Amino acid sequence: MSLSYSKKVSALWLAPVLDWATASRLQLQVFAASLALVILPVFVQAPLVRYFPWVSLAITPLWLWLGAWMMKRPRLHLWGDLAMGFGWIWLTGSLYWGWFRWDPVVHLPIEALGLPIALVCLMQGWGRVGSYFFLGSLLGTAITDLYINWMHLFPTWRQLMLSSPDVAPLVLREASSSLESDVAACRALVLVIFLLVATAIALTTSRQLAWWAFGGAVFSTLIVDGLFFLTASLA
Repeated sequence: MSLSYSKKVSALWLAPVLDWATASRLQLQVFAASLALVILPVFVQAPLVRYFPWVSLAITPLWLWLGAWMMKRPRLHLWGDLAMGFGWIWLTGSLYWGWFRWDPVVHLPIEALGLPIALVCLMQGWGRVGSYFFLGSLLGTAITDLYINWMHLFPTWRQLMLSSPDVAPLVLREASSSLESDVAACRALVLVIFLLVATAIALTTSRQLAWWAFGGAVFSTLIVDGLFFLTASLA
């Protein structure tokens, strides 16, 4: 067997392994980016939209333009796709937290305004990663709202949104104490398991990057909610 033939055989065996390693690295990058893009608004958009809602709303076209610009370039197409999905999340977040944050009932409907766009994109075979990212974020939002409503915390939500900064810690402390029960813990555990299972299914059933964007968005819900409850318990 010649040396050149051996190299060809080795290349045939190594090619799938290298492809898998590259795909896995890219999957992790998409997962991490999805995590960051859901957590980012908590620290950046939330204070901005509270005091300058029009500025936050005006940033939305910039995200969408950036996503469209990147999608026209093959090397940046994936990240532009993800940026487009993030743009719709930024838009709905700006609308709700800027003008409707006192009413928890309309939180999910406003956050879902981008749902028809995501579904149309999927039916047209365009923007798959961004659309799945949006759907994962929306699912996480729905689960969070479900738990808050399940624990009858909508009145506390309204009180927190209407209270001054010096009163907010008292409201958070009251909310935290109301969750210190076996019922609250069991209900939280059920929803945590659901989110973990949804994340695991997304990451293990398909190598498609869209599902990794979905899984990252869903898993980020646990981090954001965990930060919130930690803040409430330390208030």
